[in-house]
Amino acid sequence: MLSLIRKSLEKTNNIKRSSYVWNAINAIVSALESPVILMVMNRTNGLYDAGIFSIAFAVAALMLYVGQYGLRRFQSSDINAKYSFAEYHGARVITCSALIIASICYCVYGIVVRDYSAQKAAVVIMICMLRLIQAYVDVMHGHLQQKGRLDIAAKASAIRYIAEIIVYVVTLIITHDLIISTITCLMASLLVFFTVSVNVVKPYCDTLKPSMNGQKIRMLIIEGFPLFVSLFLNMYISNAPKYAIDAHLTEEIQTTYNCIFMPAFVVMLIAHFIFNPILTSYAELWLEHTREKFTILKKAIIKQTLIIAGLALLGILVAYTIGIPVLSIIFGVDLSEFKEELCVIMIGGGFLAYSYYYSTVITIIRVHSSLFVCYGAVALAAKIFAGWFVVNHGIMGAAALYTVLMAALTLMLIVPLLWAIRKESISLREKREEK
Repeated sequence: MLSLIRKSLEKTNNIKRSSYVWNAINAIVSALESPVILMVMNRTNGLYDAGIFSIAFAVAALMLYVGQYGLRRFQSSDINAKYSFAEYHGARVITCSALIIASICYCVYGIVVRDYSAQKAAVVIMICMLRLIQAYVDVMHGHLQQKGRLDIAAKASAIRYIAEIIVYVVTLIITHDLIISTITCLMASLLVFFTVSVNVVKPYCDTLKPSMNGQKIRMLIIEGFPLFVSLFLNMYISNAPKYAIDAHLTEEIQTTYNCIFMPAFVVMLIAHFIFNPILTSYAELWLEHTREKFTILKKAIIKQTLIIAGLALLGILVAYTIGIPVLSIIFGVDLSEFKEELCVIMIGGGFLAYSYYYSTVITIIRVHSSLFVCYGAVALAAKIFAGWFVVNHGIMGAAALYTVLMAALTLMLIVPLLWAIRKESISLREKREEK
């Protein structure tokens, strides 16, 4: 049975094309998980439970970055195999342990400081454990991508997302119970993890046993720290309005904000599945250190920048024309008074795509230490101003806060990116003159 699953996922006539297609499918299914569950939950359980689920999902998204530690980008672009799979695996065991500790600490904080109910705390911790599985399996999928089989990784990931959605939705419809549905979903995710992801990675690595080589793991943790901080703070920044709503407003308002916020991720995710398969080629072009390869890389960056701009404009146009009626039907909530808020959020979604892309390129060209400054400054601003925006202006305040933060972050990331490109251009010119 396991062998049959493995062979079916490995089978393809064109690995490159399959990687693009399945990475796109995976991105779409990933994007659909939260809105599909929210759509059903609004109808089966009401806005209050949907609000609990929404903040649990937002907290778990933050914890996911603790578990992943940003090392997927390092791993997939580590074409010279500076670290072995066993060493990446060992580092992931440590970061996933940190995810568990951080999730427990957050729930204790929620109960003591924010007066979380037992139900809310339980849902938050279980959704965090769902992301624990995603964080852990990510090291295996990163290894498959490193070995040129992103298609297999994307298939395995898509299967897990589909299983989670189906099981959660069906259980929710049958039981109308938030806790039972989350537990069942967690069990389904574990099943797919063992039968699919662990199964398919085995032929591509010498051992599944993690290495706990202290020196190598320490080097990897230190090297990945700036990227981890930047990604963690990026998620905090993008979800800052949700955390502020959780602290100051109601579960019902949280649900409403999440309904109009969902489309913002569409632009980012579409951009993500377009450029994610070419990360390794970016790394190869950069490592060549030739004028010809560097020119190709610059053109690729410009092309992707224009693609994101086009996607963002299309998203804003759709949001302005049919966004609210469609979202109201999908989520079963009257959103007719939030058209302006939706358009503002969609602008922020475009900037989110830019920030994700530019931070990825900055990582590949290894000037990622600058990310700490960019994300740190914007996260500090979010911490200071989030409460004021939300308390004084409600959902529009949350939307405006999100867009301002994403725009500021994008502009700050452009600076180290242009600096690195200029530095490399000067270096290549001097090298040519020497010849």
